Amino acid sequence: MIRNVRAARVHVIRTALLGLLQTVCVIATALSLGKIGADLLVSGVSPLASPGLLSIAGASLALRALALFGQQRYAHRAATDTISQLRTDLVRHTAQTSPRVLADRGADVTALATKGLDNLRPYLTSYVPQLLLAATVTPICLAVVAYLDLTSALIAGFTLPLIPVFMILIGLLTQGRSERLLLDMRTLWSQVMDLVQGLPTLRALGREHGPEKTVHELGTRHYNSTMGTLRYAFLSAMALELLATLCVALIAVSIGLRLVAGNMELFPALAVLILAPEIYLPLRQVGAQFHASTDGLAALDETFTLLATPLVSDGDAPCPPLASSPITVTGLSVKSRNGYAPHDLSFTVKPGSIVALAGANGSGKSTTVHAMLGLLPPDSGEVRYGDTPLTQISRETLWNQLQWLPQRPLLAPGTVRELLGASHSEAELLNACKLTGFDHVLNGLDDGLDSPIGRDGVGLSVGQRQRLALTRCLLTPSPLVILDEPTAHLDAGSEATIAAVVRELSRQGRTVLLVAHRKSLLNLADKVVTL
Repeated sequence: MIRNVRAARVHVIRTALLGLLQTVCVIATALSLGKIGADLLVSGVSPLASPGLLSIAGASLALRALALFGQQRYAHRAATDTISQLRTDLVRHTAQTSPRVLADRGADVTALATKGLDNLRPYLTSYVPQLLLAATVTPICLAVVAYLDLTSALIAGFTLPLIPVFMILIGLLTQGRSERLLLDMRTLWSQVMDLVQGLPTLRALGREHGPEKTVHELGTRHYNSTMGTLRYAFLSAMALELLATLCVALIAVSIGLRLVAGNMELFPALAVLILAPEIYLPLRQVGAQFHASTDGLAALDETFTLLATPLVSDGDAPCPPLASSPITVTGLSVKSRNGYAPHDLSFTVKPGSIVALAGANGSGKSTTVHAMLGLLPPDSGEVRYGDTPLTQISRETLWNQLQWLPQRPLLAPGTVRELLGASHSEAELLNACKLTGFDHVLNGLDDGLDSPIGRDGVGLSVGQRQRLALTRCLLTPSPLVILDEPTAHLDAGSEATIAAVVRELSRQGRTVLLVAHRKSLLNLADKVVTL
C-alpha cells in the first residue's frame, strides 16, 4: 500500500515524525515531573519555586496533546484519500479487465469498492499510528529508563515480549475470522443485488417471498461473524491491558522496595514510574487495535489481488474505418476449461456483409467476439482490422465505430428517450421502436419515451431490456454491429422481428456479426462460420 498509494506514504511519514515528537514530550514530562516531585518530597521545595521545570512539563503535555490531535485529524484525512485512491484504481482496473476473468467476481468487486475498503479506516487511523509509536516511543523510553535505572530496564526488557506473545496467541484464536466475515458480506451483497434486480420478475411470477429466508439466514450469519469479531477484540484488549498493568506493577514494586532500603534516589524512581507505562502502552494499543483492523486488511489483500490481474494490452494506432475495411481472424485460439474454444479459427468479415457465428454451447462464439473487441487476449492467432493488427489499435477508436449487444445488455439509468439518444426526433425513435417491437412496451409505460428506467434496466423484463438495447443499436449509426444471441431472452415468435432488424441494418450498409443458433437468423447471413 505504501508503494502504490501516495496518501499512505505521506501518512506514514507524518505519523512517524509526530511519534518522535510525542516521544520527546513523554521523556521531557517524566524528567521534569520527577525532578519537581523529588525536590518537593526530599527538600520541601515548592513546585512554584521551579517555574522553568513547570513550564517544561506544561509545554510538553500541551505539545503532546497537539501532536496527538494532529495525528488523529490527518489520519482520518489520509484514510479517506487512501480509500478513495484504492477505490478509483480498483474500479478503473476492473473496467479494463477481461470479462472472462471477472465473470464470477462481480459481487466481490462491488463489495470491495464499497463497504470492504471502508473497513480499512480503523487500520490507517488506529493500528498504523500505534505500530509506529511502538517502533519509536517504546525503544527510546526503554533506553532512557536504562540510563536512569538499569534494574527497571531489565524488568521491562524481560516482560515486554509477553505482550507480543499474547497478541500472537489471540491472533491464532481469531485466525480466519476476518476472511470469513468478508466472505459472508460478499455473499450477502451478491444475494441481495440479485434479489433486487430480479424482484420485478419474481413479483410477476408471484415468488417475491421465496428468497427472503435465504437472505435472512445470510444476514444472521453476517451478524454473528461481526459480533464474534467484536467479542474477540474486546477480549484481546482486556487481556493486554491486564498484562501491561501487571508488568508496570513489577517495576513499581521493585522501585518501592529499593526506596525503602535506601538503595535508590527519589528522582530517577519517579521518572521511571512515569515512563514505565509509556513503554508498554504502544504495544498494548497495537494488540487492541489489530482485531479492529483485520477486516480492512482482508479487504486490502483482496483489492491488491484484483489489481494484480493482468490487463489486455492496448495499442496507440487509430482503427481503420470499418465501413470500408475487412475484419480478418486468423488462427484464433483461446484456452477454456476443456481445451481451446475457439480453436484455430479463421474467417473474414467483409464490409456491409452479414456473418453468423454458429456452433454448440461452449464452442467459443462469445469468446471470439470478446477477442475481436480487444477484451480478451487470444492464446494464439490474431485479429486484423484492415491491415492493422488489433494489438496495435487503440481500442477506444475501435469501440467508437461499433455497437455491441451482449446477451445481457447494460443499461444506464435514465429515460427511454435518453437511452435511445435524445438527438433523434420522436418520429425516428418511434419508427425504430416499431421495428424492434419495443413499441408494445412503450404503450405499457406511463410516460412513453419519457418513462424513467432504473439502473441496469430495472423496471423492464429481461426481454424488454433486450428490445430496448436492440433499438439503440438500430438508431446508432455505427458501421459495425455485433449481436450476441439477440433472441436469447425472447420467445420464438420474436424471431421475425429480429430478422427484420438484421435486414434493416444490412439495408443501411452496415456490417453485421451475428452469434446465433436459430436457423431463421442463420439463413440471413452471407456467411456462416461454424465453430
